[in-house]
Amino acid sequence: MLLKSLKLKDFRQFKGEQYVSFSNDPERNVTIIMGENGSGKTSFAQAFRWCLYGETDFSDPILLSRAVSENMLPGDEHEVQVDIELTHNNTDYFIIRRQKYRKDPSGRIVSASGQNKFVVGYKADDGNMKYLPDLDTHIKIKEILPADLSRYFFFDGERIEKMSKDIHNGKSKDIGEAVKSLLGLNAFISSSQHLKKVIRRYNDSYSGNTDSQIVRLISEIKQLEEEEEKITARIAELGNLEELAQDECEKLKARIEKSHDSEQLSQQRKAILHKLETLDVGRKEKLSLLLKLFNANAPRYFPKKMMKNALVMLKNAEALDKGIPDIHARTIDFLIKRGFCLCGNHIEVGNDAFNELNKLRDYIPPKSVGNLISEFTAACEEKTKSTETFSDSFNTNVRDIFSYEDTKADLEDDLLKINERLKGLEDVGSLAKDLMSYEKNIRDYKEERDEQNQILGAKRDALKNKSQERTCLSQGSAANRKIETYRAYAEYIYNTLNEEYSNKEAETREKLAKTINEIFKNIYNGGFSLSLDEKYNVLLSADGSKLPQGDDIETSTAQSISIIFAFIAGVIKMAKENQNSDDRIAQTEPYPLVMDAPLSAFDKKRINTVCDVLPNIAEQVIIFIKDTDGELAENYLDPKVGKRYKFAKKTEFETDLTEVG
Repeated sequence: MLLKSLKLKDFRQFKGEQYVSFSNDPERNVTIIMGENGSGKTSFAQAFRWCLYGETDFSDPILLSRAVSENMLPGDEHEVQVDIELTHNNTDYFIIRRQKYRKDPSGRIVSASGQNKFVVGYKADDGNMKYLPDLDTHIKIKEILPADLSRYFFFDGERIEKMSKDIHNGKSKDIGEAVKSLLGLNAFISSSQHLKKVIRRYNDSYSGNTDSQIVRLISEIKQLEEEEEKITARIAELGNLEELAQDECEKLKARIEKSHDSEQLSQQRKAILHKLETLDVGRKEKLSLLLKLFNANAPRYFPKKMMKNALVMLKNAEALDKGIPDIHARTIDFLIKRGFCLCGNHIEVGNDAFNELNKLRDYIPPKSVGNLISEFTAACEEKTKSTETFSDSFNTNVRDIFSYEDTKADLEDDLLKINERLKGLEDVGSLAKDLMSYEKNIRDYKEERDEQNQILGAKRDALKNKSQERTCLSQGSAANRKIETYRAYAEYIYNTLNEEYSNKEAETREKLAKTINEIFKNIYNGGFSLSLDEKYNVLLSADGSKLPQGDDIETSTAQSISIIFAFIAGVIKMAKENQNSDDRIAQTEPYPLVMDAPLSAFDKKRINTVCDVLPNIAEQVIIFIKDTDGELAENYLDPKVGKRYKFAKKTEFETDLTEVG
């Protein structure tokens, strides 16, 4: 596949029709397109993908030029179009994609429903143009360049490191199949699939009209084949599920490693929360004790000063000494009425005993308060003594409560700081729990896959036995003997082809690994080597070291960029070599490289190496270069440059393409 030209019509920054023809000169196979950032390099590169596959990486899905849409009135319609002319298998193809847009009554630009047109035409041997039916257009594009692999030929330099990690870590699910197709193994795969269908048709063609056993065997064999397919599909599904789970495990491990500080911070946070909870409990206990202490002592404590003052005043009062304890006025009345005193003296009106008793009546209840004062004095003395420790106890509890508040404030401040640090981190405990779940899933998938493989083996043994039994019974029917012969031939060819494919695939993969490694060592001189596993994942290892199976060395940015260039260049080189291969089944054709700002991540030494390696490997190179890299790239690429263009930025929304020199 070689690109001949690209025409844009009102696509993004490119207002009106803009046309570029690419260099097809074998000696000067490089086309350079230069421009500053924001001038339209990425839009131009994305035009290839949109025209071929109807896809872009733009966040804004509207492709219509802003310079055009701003002048449209509500109800107006306008069409975006990209045309690509290319050569594939010595046939010239013309690929056109159109999308109509309109401005709605609110002034928004929207895609006109059903107005996306995709046309693929080609120049026939008679020189006339012919067009493929709509249902065949996508099939033809897939044959020319599968969409899954197109991003390795039409790629953005800013995403090159991510692309490298995809092939480095096996994240591209269909990359192996796409590479096999590009390296000429697709014919084997298609032939094998066709023969499998042929064998199935023969299996369905046996006649059981005269033999009930044949009828039974036909039914049993068909059922076994269906079960075999289901089990095989389930095994493949389990393999995919295991890969996805393994991928999630790797992501979780990376996230756990990145957030390893969060575990320690989480423990600190947990300890602080526990301290705050303990403080809260202690504070509540102290506060409860304080309230009990206050309620019990306040009625005695606050009048304490007044009681002390009263005791001083009452200390020398006469009434305190003249009263007789426990003597009441009723006692005196009783003694006078009885006529003699407790001491035995006679009492009568007017004598000395009578007069003394009447004097005493002034100092005893109910007429005297002397005894009450005495009792009050005793009570005051008892109450003042009982509250002597209240003040100290109360102050101690208050200080403890304030101390709790200060400690709580400090802990809450620490908690706030930890929470701020944890905002950018993830909960390692939660991640570890998810990791354990995925690891369990992997174990379950492996266990089920082993079980399914055992079942599959039993089914295949049963199928083999039934087929042999059917073969024996088929000898009694001429028609069945004929079918048996045809089926045997088809199975022989199928098995032979699969064996040849396995050998060819292993040989191709080994050759690709060697090619990639040679290119990698030219680009990156660091004592490392590349290899490919069975799924075409790229592994990096130190020269001379033996790593455990499945182990790999973590890549640096420079290594990652070199890996993707080596991988792409290796596939292109082998496809180019297969073009002249004597093996007609494995013959392929070369592919171009369309690169958007691929040199920015390289140092000067590697820019020189890349500029030297890629044009010599690829049949065609179309490279978009930033103005800042332009002079350096021009110096290195000059002997290989066949055409030069420049993006002339007119406004933020409009760019013109002009040919230089």
